[in-house]
Amino acid sequence: MSGVSYPYRYPYEHIAASQSLQVLGGTGATGDYLHRLVCTVSTASTSVVQIKDGSLATHTVLPNAVGGGIGVYNIELNMVSRSGAWHVTTGAGVEVLAVGVFSA
Repeated sequence: MSGVSYPYRYPYEHIAASQSLQVLGGTGATGDYLHRLVCTVSTASTSVVQIKDGSLATHTVLPNAVGGGIGVYNIELNMVSRSGAWHVTTGAGVEVLAVGVFSA
């Protein structure tokens, strides 16, 4: 999915704090597009946010003890999944709004 058919009108999904490997979309699939993560940090010491592309490696996109502390962090990704559904893991002090095009 290129996202071209949804210029500036991407769907989104909320990921609550303390979630582990939450799938984006109903089932998610190879080709899903992850545009941006909007991370709302309420406790900086537990602010970790990680993404995983299907069976590929996990990547930390927001660390624990994030430098700016409590606040909102926009993380531009513009990535297409190569190995299945996108997964998001959140720490106890952060919630995420994932913006993109995800399979139902």
